[in-house]
Amino acid sequence: MSIRIVLVDDQELVRTGFRMVLDAQPDMTVVGEAADGLEAVEFARAHTADVMVMDARMPRLDGVAATRRIRQAGDRPRILMLTTFDLDEYAFAALKAGASGFLLKDVPPEELLFAIRAVHSGDAVVAPSTTRRLLDRASQGGRSDDKADVIRHRHRVFAETTGPLVDYYTERGILVAVDADQPPDSVTADIQARLELLPFLAR
Repeated sequence: MSIRIVLVDDQELVRTGFRMVLDAQPDMTVVGEAADGLEAVEFARAHTADVMVMDARMPRLDGVAATRRIRQAGDRPRILMLTTFDLDEYAFAALKAGASGFLLKDVPPEELLFAIRAVHSGDAVVAPSTTRRLLDRASQGGRSDDKADVIRHRHRVFAETTGPLVDYYTERGILVAVDADQPPDSVTADIQARLELLPFLAR
């Protein structure tokens, strides 16, 4: 069954470009579009979708506020937030509002496709370029930083052997470990299990 996707962006040209990429995938179908957050909220109420690719900055109602309203209404659709600006406040606000992912708009198409499939499967995606600053802000004292360094060291080999897309799982695991104070061994086992799914998610 195809992943039903809604594109939310105030620029029609951006929506058209995304639609061309997504509709070309055998497992994805764009079922709707919205030009601002209010239209996105109304679409989510009236229609069924799996993933909403949402711009962070839009007129009338921005992506963060729209995400908050949509998530308060239920589990679907899951939200993948995109933005042109690599700013910490956007990432924190989006994730706090309930977004399942946060990426920059300049990601290569294959990474956007991977992120949509990951979000649809129930995972969360954070742009690797953003994660370091998230860690710095989330960390409290040397203990968390040390733990993050331990996990990074253990997973460096994965990035070398599996490719750059694995960074999403590795960095997500590090962020979760620091934020939830999970022991490195627990996060290591979780990421290893998820990595086994990469060939299926990347199809």
